[in-house]
Amino acid sequence: MAKRELQEVNAGSMADIAFQLLIFFLVATTMDTDSGIFRKLPPMPEEEQKEEKEIKDRNIFVVLVNKDNQLLVENELMDIRNLRVAAKEFIENPAAKSNLPERVDTEIPYFGIVPVTKYHVISLQNDRGTSYGTYIAVQNELTAAYNELRDELAMRKFGVNYKDMKDIDKRKEAIEDIYSLKVSEAVPRNIGGP
Repeated sequence: MAKRELQEVNAGSMADIAFQLLIFFLVATTMDTDSGIFRKLPPMPEEEQKEEKEIKDRNIFVVLVNKDNQLLVENELMDIRNLRVAAKEFIENPAAKSNLPERVDTEIPYFGIVPVTKYHVISLQNDRGTSYGTYIAVQNELTAAYNELRDELAMRKFGVNYKDMKDIDKRKEAIEDIYSLKVSEAVPRNIGGP
């Protein structure tokens, strides 16, 4: 018996087919994208405002996160579950305590003259070894503190949730003037050890 020769397969169009399949899958599939932290950056300060102003200690809420993902808030260990409540009290200072941010009577549209902690700042410092999950959780708790205060105020004054208001709504701007988001993040460093 004679050996049969194997016929050669024409593979000239295989590259074209593979390329077309690649394009099809790139176009047809959806990719999950990581969602970041939504922050509205403050406007650039004008030239005469660029000089640094000294901030009083009572107006600064210091949150430190070490490499072991532990929170040190105002020099005391704190569970992340308590951070939102502590931040809300700091931001609002409802009892006008002398160790919390000073309240300044401010003219706000729709509200009249109201006491606002306009000089408060939340200072967040992470260790280089802090896990990304803890970093995001701390950011979420601080943002949630502002959003809850805004929601509570919007419901009391206007009978609607803050988050349901349209961005062009002047009432929303007024609420943001009362509870303006002020989170200052320092460059990560080694907080709790080498």
